[in-house]
Amino acid sequence: MRDIYSLHEAKTKLSAIIRKIRCARRFSALTALAAIGIALFAQSAQGQTSDERAIRARSEQWQRYIAERKVDSIVALHAPDAVIMFSHAPLVRGAPSIRAVYSNMIGIPGLLLHWTPTKIEVASPTTATEYGSYTESYDGPGGKIRDAGNYVVIWHKINGRWRVALDAPVTTMPEPAAAPPETPETVSRTDSMLTWINFAPPGFPVGGKVTVLYGDPFSRGPFLLRLQLPDGYEIPLHWHPTAENLTVMSGELRLGMATTVDMSDARTYGPGDYAYIPARQAHYAQTRGETVLQVGGQGPFEINLGAPK
Repeated sequence: MRDIYSLHEAKTKLSAIIRKIRCARRFSALTALAAIGIALFAQSAQGQTSDERAIRARSEQWQRYIAERKVDSIVALHAPDAVIMFSHAPLVRGAPSIRAVYSNMIGIPGLLLHWTPTKIEVASPTTATEYGSYTESYDGPGGKIRDAGNYVVIWHKINGRWRVALDAPVTTMPEPAAAPPETPETVSRTDSMLTWINFAPPGFPVGGKVTVLYGDPFSRGPFLLRLQLPDGYEIPLHWHPTAENLTVMSGELRLGMATTVDMSDARTYGPGDYAYIPARQAHYAQTRGETVLQVGGQGPFEINLGAPK
């Protein structure tokens, strides 16, 4: 009987030992899994922090390239099929269009552009979002023109490098006021009262001068200005979203209206000659001798290089 009891007691102790071993194994497995999970989370967090730093550095680099007028470097920061969505403007898509936008932008006199990221969120190993605020200013005929707003940039990691896939700045400035009523007062300018400043739109040669006779070409409403251009000055192919009334005051102007430049098809205009150029009509010109042109229309008077699409 004692032997049977001893055998039962031994079995009970053995079962307890086996249960302890199994619990120890389970605990070890759970500990290992927890350790692996913590390690993976730490690695992911470290990777996201590293990506955030890399994107912030690329964003700062982008601003430096604009200040240094490095168009090639700016384009290289963008994905080949990147998109820019400006306020109140057509969509800009692809490297050639982005190059044209920045080629125009860096030629704006006195341009200062700065933005500050509010947050950079890495959504995945290859996609991130940056948003923040921006300020912009540049020189206009009537002084400094300023803008401010918010922006969103979507970044894609391509071949190990973060590149801009979408850039969407949105102005917070109030919309332009309705065209003011024409002044009931007589406006006159003698030649000695005219103030001439450099005429240097992006993509245009240097050497031109401009003076505003009436109104503000950059605001809604009627305007009248004069251009003083040197001999041989070449006005590149361009177009305006509004109509242009052009009168040659002195000198000679060879003016062509087509989507490509061909001076053999240009028509010659002399002092007193007038031309009406419809909205979105691409045109180009060249002067013979020092030439003064008078241009009038409805503002804002925008100059777009090339031909409209």
